[in-house]
Amino acid sequence: SRPCTSLCTMRAMPSRIYRVSGRAMSTTANTTNPAPRYSGIPTFFRAPLVDMHQCTPEELGAVDVGIMGVPFDDGATNAPGARFGPRGVRTSSVNNVRRYNQATDAAPFDLGLAIADLGDAHVSRPFELVGAHKEIEAHMSKVLDAGITPLSVGGDHSVSLPLLRALAKQRAGLPPPGLLHIDAHCDTGDDYGGSRFHHGAPFKIAVDEGLIDPLKTLQIGIRGSLAFPEVWAFSSASGMRVLCIDECFELGPRGVLDEVGRVMGGGSECYVSFDIDALDPAYAPGTGTPEVGGLSTHFAQQLVRGFGTGGLELDILGADLVEVSPPFDHAELTSLAGANILFELLCVTTQASARRARGAFRAGSS
Repeated sequence: SRPCTSLCTMRAMPSRIYRVSGRAMSTTANTTNPAPRYSGIPTFFRAPLVDMHQCTPEELGAVDVGIMGVPFDDGATNAPGARFGPRGVRTSSVNNVRRYNQATDAAPFDLGLAIADLGDAHVSRPFELVGAHKEIEAHMSKVLDAGITPLSVGGDHSVSLPLLRALAKQRAGLPPPGLLHIDAHCDTGDDYGGSRFHHGAPFKIAVDEGLIDPLKTLQIGIRGSLAFPEVWAFSSASGMRVLCIDECFELGPRGVLDEVGRVMGGGSECYVSFDIDALDPAYAPGTGTPEVGGLSTHFAQQLVRGFGTGGLELDILGADLVEVSPPFDHAELTSLAGANILFELLCVTTQASARRARGAFRAGSS
């Protein structure tokens, strides 16, 4: 691990300037006399708002890394509420998360990248599941076509499917990436209640459609009781590496990362999907399908940090954080955990984006 660095020794790199609605905007905040964190209109990590629905193509194209909300939870099979996840995580990211990661020395806003809140990939017809997914896919395609590396905040886990579909279209002709899936559930089920497109099945469909490489997919933190033994059989049958929670605890974060490196390889192209129910309900009670006996927030932080600089240095093409459901958590613990995990994802994703800008990765290197 890297030593902690005093915040007083930090010097911000020159900020990148771009225009939003006719005004010059900076990617670097005022660090000499910043406004209180409890003031202002919340955006993810107080980043500039570049609303994908209102900005010009030139304004959207000036963004390097974009964070977008996906407030949709009609794919939930148990308890809805994750539609409020983006709003909860936004607010907690403003109130409780700062700009510098003292555990890893990562400073995502000081890499010379333009980071922005892109607004929400909202759905106009939420009660029609297939059509809603098409709308989300279209929003994601707009982001990818602008050359933006995306981080998305759901929403239930069904939203990962349209996000991956858009990524696959943008990468047409390239091998499918691997998947790092951190969750209590494998989400490789099938038809439930008359639909295959719920939050318990996105990754089976993703394999069926060739969106991800199952041989370079790891599912980490799996646990909980099942309706029947074969409910997640597709994961192992397709070649995914499933690490149930007991194995995770036996290996520890370093051992799990070693397994990621063995299966996926260092520097490999991948997509990261983090379901907040991977955490034990003691840390994240506000989620639709909580399972006891889960990861601690510290374990999860160490895991995500290992994907970046000084660790596996994975070529992260995009990531999502899903299933934060603020209505089930009066103390806002889950939004707090989600905002901090999202910050760790932002750190490693911006590191990957910066390496790509330097030509450190070879296209299609999965």
